[in-house]
Amino acid sequence: MHHVAIAGVGYHAPARVLTNVELEQTLETSDEWIRGRTGIRERRVAPPEHAMSDMGMDAGRQALTHARVPAEDVDLVICATSTPDMMMPSTAALIAHGIGATKAAAFDMEAACSGFVYGVVVAQQFIATGMYRHVLVVGGDLLSKFLDWDDRGTAVLFGDGAGAALLSRSDEPGLEATALGADGSGSDYITIACGSRVVPSGEKGVHVVKMKGKEVYKWAVDLVPRMIQEVATRAGLKPEDLDHIVLHQANLRIIDSVAKRLGLRDEQLIVNVDRMANTSAGTVPIALAEAAEQGKFKVGDRVCLIGFGSGLTWASAIVRWTCVNPFPSRQDLRPTHLQAAEANS
Repeated sequence: MHHVAIAGVGYHAPARVLTNVELEQTLETSDEWIRGRTGIRERRVAPPEHAMSDMGMDAGRQALTHARVPAEDVDLVICATSTPDMMMPSTAALIAHGIGATKAAAFDMEAACSGFVYGVVVAQQFIATGMYRHVLVVGGDLLSKFLDWDDRGTAVLFGDGAGAALLSRSDEPGLEATALGADGSGSDYITIACGSRVVPSGEKGVHVVKMKGKEVYKWAVDLVPRMIQEVATRAGLKPEDLDHIVLHQANLRIIDSVAKRLGLRDEQLIVNVDRMANTSAGTVPIALAEAAEQGKFKVGDRVCLIGFGSGLTWASAIVRWTCVNPFPSRQDLRPTHLQAAEANS
């Protein structure tokens, strides 16, 4: 079996920032109420002409640039999302084509807010068994098109965004422990009703995010500490041994409750929910890539990834950080022929 490591990460956050103060103009709510219950100050909203694949391509290109792996070397693209461009073809196939991964297989994975970490675990299997060398995992959602903007219970919680990680064969262990789980008995806690059971109708208020907030909160604050303890034990560690913990950014109150129950230190937690809100499958890879961009990780750090959400599903992984390349600037992401022309001018 081969070792597997994260070789590079990237993310896309739409330029449009929607603040709580703006939401006060259309909803019966306030900045104080939103921040007090969620910790969210603002969220990103994609332009109307964009789809999930647009965000995923940008995040994927950045991850490949960070890893210094050309797109044509990618063997597989996995896209974890609940908001694909369309029912078919897969968004992963569109991303693979868009970034120039011409030799890659591609498929979508739907595990909601757990999707990215699920994708990481699935990618690990393809690489560890020797079938593939490089697998790009993209996680994200464009939820602004699936919100009831008159419902303050959901409209204030979600944002748009995508992140990506390139997993590659490695000489040293990178992924040290993983765990997955699901419980369909809570399948009505968080839903977007659109599929073969609820056929798209165009009726207002039907195909939008609906959530039982109290039930989700109680479930998460009970489950997540046990998830962290389980995956840490599998790696021969204790929660306090982890250098960084990247939780699904659903709600700051959930993060604070988990930290309190486990006695975690503030510096262990990677948090951006105040600026990005809940981007579902995008929260973990966006927070991971932002932290890498900010230089928070050093080689050898153990990073715990935790996803949980609709399904109900949950997923965890402990990653030993092995990335040695500097995080790419936006200038680095420009087409190679333009970079070369500028360097010679």
